[in-house]
Amino acid sequence: MTGKVYLIGAGPGAPDLITVRGAEILRCADIVFHDALVHPDTLALAGNAEKIAVGKRCGQRSTAQRFINKRLVDAARKYTVVVRLKGGDPMLFGRAQEEIDALKAAGVAFEVVPGVTAALAASAELGISLTRRGVSRSVAFITPRVGENEPESEWIQSVLAADSAVLYMAAGQTAQIAAALRAAGLPASTPVVVIENASLPGMRRIGTTLAKLAVAMSPGTVTGPALIMLGEVFRQQGLVALAAPNLDIELLTVKRVHRS
Repeated sequence: MTGKVYLIGAGPGAPDLITVRGAEILRCADIVFHDALVHPDTLALAGNAEKIAVGKRCGQRSTAQRFINKRLVDAARKYTVVVRLKGGDPMLFGRAQEEIDALKAAGVAFEVVPGVTAALAASAELGISLTRRGVSRSVAFITPRVGENEPESEWIQSVLAADSAVLYMAAGQTAQIAAALRAAGLPASTPVVVIENASLPGMRRIGTTLAKLAVAMSPGTVTGPALIMLGEVFRQQGLVALAAPNLDIELLTVKRVHRS
């Protein structure tokens, strides 16, 4: 083995939110295996590298994880700097552990380079902290999605136990999510914010309540990657206009200018 594999977090989307270390390694990369949602300008940092798309998108044809694992091991036998470029942070809902285990089993050297996860980028864009003294002392990052042949998830209990919760890979299940949380006792008035394309130009937010989440997120409302964020911090900041009956669904497009 002559090569080393770097599992790099590309960040939430905006190309200027990758870490300095991540960008430096990309510039030295010989080959890059990248997720589907990595920004083209981020990939462009790897100017001399071969680039191979191995992304996974819900409802679309995806690359099998075992195939990705094998490609990383094989690449380390041929190249010096091998990059596995993941959206957000590699260690959060990125299946990084499976790749790490495969590299360890094959005796391949590796390093994980953290990235900014989408929940933190969304919080920053909104100007709303996920924690707030006297309101939110705990935060849960959750996905309700369960893979084939995997045990049932206890994601509902995790939402109920946290003061603020962020649901990843859940935008296509809003009706089921709202119904399950209400059945479990979460108040219908719970503030909810859906963030689409966090950190990117044209980022959109939908402010609503748990009772009206399914209506606010009717099919086709959101087409890009999105997060569902729940908690009293959003009510306190006035993002969800609960006082005015006609304003409890707020849709806003945010223009963001990237640094050169």
